[in-house]
Amino acid sequence: MRLRRKSAGWIAAAGALGTVAAAAAVHHHRIGEVRRQAVDLADELPCPLPPDREYMVWADDGVALSVEEVDPADGGAPELTAVLIHGYTLDRRAWLFQRQGLAHSTAPRVRQLLYDHRSHGRSGRSPRAACTIEQLGRDLHAVIQAVDPEGPVVLIGHSLGGMTIMALAEQYPELFVERICGVAFLNTSAGEIGRSGLPKPILSRRNPMMPVAKQLARWEPSARVIDRGREMARNLIWSLTRSLSFGDERVHPALVELLYMMIRKTSFEVMTDFLEEFGRHNRYAALAGLQHAKALVLGTGGDRMIQYQHSEAIAALLPQAQLVHIPGSGHVMMLEQPELVNEHLLDLLSQCAGAAASQEKSA
Repeated sequence: MRLRRKSAGWIAAAGALGTVAAAAAVHHHRIGEVRRQAVDLADELPCPLPPDREYMVWADDGVALSVEEVDPADGGAPELTAVLIHGYTLDRRAWLFQRQGLAHSTAPRVRQLLYDHRSHGRSGRSPRAACTIEQLGRDLHAVIQAVDPEGPVVLIGHSLGGMTIMALAEQYPELFVERICGVAFLNTSAGEIGRSGLPKPILSRRNPMMPVAKQLARWEPSARVIDRGREMARNLIWSLTRSLSFGDERVHPALVELLYMMIRKTSFEVMTDFLEEFGRHNRYAALAGLQHAKALVLGTGGDRMIQYQHSEAIAALLPQAQLVHIPGSGHVMMLEQPELVNEHLLDLLSQCAGAAASQEKSA
């Protein structure tokens, strides 16, 4: 009798595993079909504008940062410079729609400066010890100093890019009096430490998976195995990317593919290089350095990575901040709701250009 029950148990377990495997295979096939459609539909997205100039800027520790500039599309003289700073595991392709919208703006005309963080995109690989938000702030300073744009400067940062702006304000507050007249924060946080009541982001050090991932990445063979595993599970990861990064799973599949390809290019080892930084990040005090700049804070209730309350906390400490909730969006609002995001960014840029023009007249 016991043998029969044990056999029945094994048969049931085998059946359950078979059902799960079959469901996984169906899901893999279905996502594969969606991804093939995404390739066919890619021409529905705007064609990225080619850069007017592309070059390398060397950070203070010698890491090469890949930079490109986009001038106003009509050839007119720019009234100000916008520096666009991308988020964690992404690269400057994340600004696809902003690159297009800002280039075609004539009121004001905007010169765009886009670059990839160290160890991201086309920039050089960084030593792990230098993968800090503090160093990213110095990298941003190196880019601004090397390019030395004339006229007012506006910084636009998404997620880790917003944290980079805060690090710059912490290190060089004088820049926000002399050069930088505006900042825009998209889907970002000033930190979770010392802010009771704020939800903890997925990338929090309190997420039990983060220490495990960090230890795995430091063992080189396991990092290589995980990267191979990521390739084998590409359709599952594509599906997770859609669920975690976008507010609506009906989002254009070509946008999901674009985001997935950026993340795929970032190795598991590089991903984990910054993990401890998200736990240590606490730059509420640094926001005081932004008091002279116009500020725009964009967040959304659909962000599963950094919740809207973090945007509210930033805006509360910036006296000139405009807090905007972008509905129907997830963590990559600049891709998911580009028209709304561009509208608010261009309004900020127009305000900054107008204020700069008024100062010149009164000088």
